Amino acid sequence: MRILVTSDTHGDWDNLRRAIMAQPSAQVAIHLGDGEEDMSRLRHSFPEKTFLQVGGNCDWGSSLPSQGEYDAEGVKIFYTHGHLYAVKTTDEKVISAGRDRGAKIVLYGHTHIPREDYVDGIYVMNPGRLGGWEPSYGVIDITEQGIVLNLIKLPV
Repeated sequence: MRILVTSDTHGDWDNLRRAIMAQPSAQVAIHLGDGEEDMSRLRHSFPEKTFLQVGGNCDWGSSLPSQGEYDAEGVKIFYTHGHLYAVKTTDEKVISAGRDRGAKIVLYGHTHIPREDYVDGIYVMNPGRLGGWEPSYGVIDITEQGIVLNLIKLPV
């Protein structure tokens, strides 16, 4: 299973569309906040995909939850924007929140800084931002052989 992970589009729905189009085999697309309208604008164009999203600190008036959980092929994913976990200071709180929920993968945005890591048995990814300069996104592949995280720069 392939999962597309995006965050912080901040109105750049065209970059979001380009990222979705660049990953046609992704069955699930997760948006980690600060782009609620961008995802809403595009979801009808890709009816074959499952779309998940959370609200970010710039999604004013959003009714989206601040965090979510998803089971992908038996692998639990915890995802959030990250602002409620102070991720600009440390990612220890968000990793701990994922661990408390039994997650094998923790996803967050907010910092605009791409990151992929493996911390104490948990895969951690921040896809960076799709809005603005140096746009990036993440891809997660879950197979029988294991889990692979990849950060991808979107060509400008």
